[in-house]
Amino acid sequence: MFKKRKDGEEQPYWPLGSFKIRLPFIHYRLEKAELIQGLVLFTAGLSMIEIMTSFMGISYEAALTITILNQFLMLLPSSMGVPFVSGFITALIPLIIVFLQGYDPGPEAIQAVIAVQLVLALIFLVFGISGLGEKVVKNLPASLKGGILIGAGIAAIMTEIEPGGRLTETPITIGIGSVLCLFIMFSMYFRKISRKSSMIQKIASYGIIPAIMAAIAIGLVVGEYSFPDIEWGITPLAIQEVWAMSPFSIGFPGLEMFVAAIPTAIMAYVIAYGDIVVGEQVIKRAEESRPDEKINYSFSMLHKLTFLRNLLNGLFAPHPGMAGPIFTAGTASVAERYTYGRKSMDSIFSGTNSMLIAFSVGIMLLPLVSFFRPFLPIALSLTLILTGYLCITIGMQQLKKESEMGVAGLMAITLALYGAAAALAAGVVLYFVIQKTRLFEKDAEGEEIEQSENEKQKRGRKIDEEYATVD
Repeated sequence: MFKKRKDGEEQPYWPLGSFKIRLPFIHYRLEKAELIQGLVLFTAGLSMIEIMTSFMGISYEAALTITILNQFLMLLPSSMGVPFVSGFITALIPLIIVFLQGYDPGPEAIQAVIAVQLVLALIFLVFGISGLGEKVVKNLPASLKGGILIGAGIAAIMTEIEPGGRLTETPITIGIGSVLCLFIMFSMYFRKISRKSSMIQKIASYGIIPAIMAAIAIGLVVGEYSFPDIEWGITPLAIQEVWAMSPFSIGFPGLEMFVAAIPTAIMAYVIAYGDIVVGEQVIKRAEESRPDEKINYSFSMLHKLTFLRNLLNGLFAPHPGMAGPIFTAGTASVAERYTYGRKSMDSIFSGTNSMLIAFSVGIMLLPLVSFFRPFLPIALSLTLILTGYLCITIGMQQLKKESEMGVAGLMAITLALYGAAAALAAGVVLYFVIQKTRLFEKDAEGEEIEQSENEKQKRGRKIDEEYATVD
């Protein structure tokens, strides 16, 4: 029987320095709803296999083994005190694809992924210990933040719609699946009817998965995909093959490759930090409705654990999605049910850990994995299209002034076409050329000038409208 907490206290744990170890059946119960949901949502992680086989040049069996190891490593943060469902950095996927296109599939591309993952691990460690992460991201100009996100979004959409992309190869499956995905995730009408129907609300709680399942059914009906051969048993692991692609076997990346990886790793951190902010808001909102549990975790703890996951991945199982601090859809789903009270979910940690345990169980069930194997291109396409839409909308929300929009737009196009290094260089140069009026001081004067110009333009448009009315 798990240790019960008293109302208003933290969920019981074993202390280990700044970490708080919690294990199932000892410190929390397993939640049936999250276990069931996790057996469906684990399929989102399978979409990365397509990138590993296509751009890293590794076998399906090795890619599946890396995905399994990554899923088990995702249990680390929530077992040591972080209330998020961890995941990979979804918005980074298109940027990683652009980065990997500069390397030959095989050992070179694998080393490129290792380089990005190890540099990102170092960034998380340094920023986590020093606390610099918050200052760096908060002081990063809005135009550069917007440019990174919009560029990632454009790159994601381009990957799918360009000649030879998956949309041109299977237009009915990907086309209808994409529309369904965007409808379920963002439609105001769907949101309206979900408030009136518990069944539709349940569909919405599974995020992108219903759209993937619908697209699979469509692909089978129209003949763009064939029904899979179901295999039985436990998913086999290709440990020797994965070890053969670790840096201890193929060699560590050279200095030049590490330097080339820095811009992509910086962008990965900026995107991941934005995810952390979203996660904090989700947990804070949930905590307000549950005074029976005190949720304590720190910025430093989260960074150290994300560092550790990226380090272990980079050394033993390089993963192109990197180790991200939060799987936002999963965390939001757990937090929503958490608000229903203690009878529904005892602790936020019982919910997050139950879902992550189900991820690890699901990916070890060979019938489930073999069923989804032929449909991994669908999962990746819908993931990229959803990511592209989100990145573009969130990126645009960063921008308030005309000059910011111009800098972000040009940076985004550069990022989508030429990658992270060229985009960061272009963004910084354009920021100083277009936005700055003083090199080393706060740009209040520049803001006043722009506001004045905007007001003039508004007055000019008003006069034009008045003349048009007179005519």
